[in-house]
Amino acid sequence: MFTIGCHLSASKGFLAMGQTALSLGANTFQFFTRNPRGSKAKELDSKDVAAFLAFARENHFGTLLAHAPYTINPCSDRPEVREFARMTLADDLGRMEYLPGNLYNFHPGSHVGQGVETGISLIAETLNEILFPEQQTTVLLETMAGKGSEVGSHFEELREILNRVTLSEKIGVCLDTCHVSDGGYDIVGDLDGVLTQFDKVIGLTRLKAIHINDSKNPLGAHKDRHEKIGEGSIGTEAFARIINHPALRELPFLLETPNELPGYAAEIALLKSLRKDG
Repeated sequence: MFTIGCHLSASKGFLAMGQTALSLGANTFQFFTRNPRGSKAKELDSKDVAAFLAFARENHFGTLLAHAPYTINPCSDRPEVREFARMTLADDLGRMEYLPGNLYNFHPGSHVGQGVETGISLIAETLNEILFPEQQTTVLLETMAGKGSEVGSHFEELREILNRVTLSEKIGVCLDTCHVSDGGYDIVGDLDGVLTQFDKVIGLTRLKAIHINDSKNPLGAHKDRHEKIGEGSIGTEAFARIINHPALRELPFLLETPNELPGYAAEIALLKSLRKDG
């Protein structure tokens, strides 16, 4: 099954997001667990969640991807910022248990001058504090573009975080096509080579989702500016290879392109047209 979706607003609830996704031609979606620039989470409506789960089963939805707010930074140099990240992540993971078996993605953070080693250590420390054996959600470290002091633009950095997490079976990776290209991985000219490197360093079994975004900037720019599919430096032909690659094709693909709903519908239709059988 080709699992394709986009980012939707959670303000009207899960059933509304599911219905919107279906109207766009999607069979999954991504949503923020709370205001992406704030801290307060909307109370969960158990009836809405139950109605959505039934709707998703009826319409053969794939795995959902929740996204943590941008404001968290578990490797900040300020203890209060790290504590805010810990509390937010822990609260979100508790809420995700109402949607069992899905994915929760977050940006690893920025070490703000402390150095990558310290950043990695602090991120792993936070994960060790919030993960619990019974959880049914897989937490994903997102590949980053390397802007500023971001941790996670090199596969080796993500691998080192995984190595330091006790419940590492609860952790996976979300590969963002814009980010990895901006980070210097040539997914246009050498997709096989990039995936071979990912497998060698991290392991393809850890790869659980794809953020499918074009980039406004060239390879290795370290800028992180998403573009619509086919309108950036990655291009339509490369996306055709990405969505059909044997190592990737069964993963959920989520659009985070600069679009409104009609634009997402057009991109989903485009990507479906590029998909090959089997």
